Amino acid sequence: MLFAQSYLNGLGLGASLIMAIGAQNAHVLRTGIQRSNVGVTVAACIVIDALLIGLGVAGAGALIQDSPLLLGLARWGGAAFLIWYGLRSWKSLLGSHSLDLASQSATPTARKALVSVVALSLLNPHVYLDTVVLLGSVGGSYPVEQRTSFSVGAMTASVLWFCALGFGAVRLSGVLQRPIVWKIIEGLTGAIMLALAASLILG
Repeated sequence: MLFAQSYLNGLGLGASLIMAIGAQNAHVLRTGIQRSNVGVTVAACIVIDALLIGLGVAGAGALIQDSPLLLGLARWGGAAFLIWYGLRSWKSLLGSHSLDLASQSATPTARKALVSVVALSLLNPHVYLDTVVLLGSVGGSYPVEQRTSFSVGAMTASVLWFCALGFGAVRLSGVLQRPIVWKIIEGLTGAIMLALAASLILG
């Protein structure tokens, strides 16, 4: 049984968190523009979000928040990964003039695409802070019978957003792959990753 108000609250909070510019969103956008394994990438993001939201509402958020070891591993491991990803984007910005959709050598296999998005999602501490800790804490504060409704609402926001972002980028890839637009996207992606890494290290 779904409780409408709890569902809408989960939908609203989930949407407000997931729509912020971050590593996961930038990766999905980039994949959509490349028209490379979009379905795999979008599906993986949705499944990962759903699992983390469920774990958070079930109580894992409080466990991670109370563990200095887990928080430390997430902080430094995530920072290292984000620095690598950001520098890779800037290297691509400096080394190419446009996105070559016809280049088959640049297209990863579905397996590599899956590994990439899973790593990007699970090594990014902000994903845990948003889904497990924040959504988990809010959802866990609801009466037991309403927590499922809240979780489903937050998961619905994830489904709608990632589908719109990934497949919307596919539809607009003709515009987005123009050299100047692609350079801006690569530059912003690198800046976002490095800014997130800096916030983890300094925070």
